[in-house]
Parts: sequence; structure tokens; C-alpha cells
Amino acid sequence: MSRIKIDLPEKFAFTTTIPVRITDINYGGHTGNDTILSLIHEARIQFLRSIGYTELDFGGTGMIMVDVGIEFKTELFYGDIVIASVTPADIGKASFDVYYKLEKETDGKRIIVAIAKTGMVCYDYDRKKIVALAKEAAGRLKG
Repeated sequence: MSRIKIDLPEKFAFTTTIPVRITDINYGGHTGNDTILSLIHEARIQFLRSIGYTELDFGGTGMIMVDVGIEFKTELFYGDIVIASVTPADIGKASFDVYYKLEKETDGKRIIVAIAKTGMVCYDYDRKKIVALAKEAAGRLKG
């Protein structure tokens, strides 16, 4: 069976930390795949806030996630602190990708927990229509 393979960029524009909560733990005693998706969502929201935007106000439009790929590498447990690195890439006329690297520190070493990529499209929620990426927003994404 073929597996998803995500090639991460060398540099990331933003890093934050997110603690693993007890409610993030599943019956297996670790985080589930749904929690990893929630963690990348939280990291994206914090990244957007750092450049002055939200998912519903992205330079005068909204955005919607159209796809996601996640490579799971190792487990997360209650009390772990996730080091989430985020960067945009492949910025187009109405869309862009966001890459994520989730790590934890164990015995003084950073260990990759998961890597992910989401495809984001600018979207007008009132008209239910894909719209162009605002130039100002594109500029902030590019840094």
C-alpha cells in the first residue's frame, strides 16, 4: 500500500507551543488522529493571528480547507508540549498550501510527532463561492 509522503520546506515562518490536554487522549492512552488534525488547526489559527488575520477575515474574504495530508510519526501523551511550526507555500490566485511540523521534546531532543499539509482556498461564505486571494493577504503570507 502506498503512503502519503509530504516534503517539508526547509524554513518555517511561525512556531508556537500547544499543550496536550487530557481531553486529547483516546482509549489507546495517546492522542488520536482527530487530535492531530485539531492541533494543526490550532497552529494555523495562531499563525494567521500572528499576521493579522482569521479564517473568516482573510483580507476581506474567508478561507476554507479543501484537503489535508498527515504523516503520523510517533505518539503524543497527556502533558506533552507540542512545538508546532507552520509556513505557507505555493501561493496562487485563490489558494495556498500550509505546511506543519509537530514536534515534542524528549530527553533534550526534538522528535517529530507528525507532519502535515493543508490546501486552503479563499472563499466567500455568503455567496458560497471561491474568490481571489487579496493582494495584501498574499503579501503577508509571503512575509
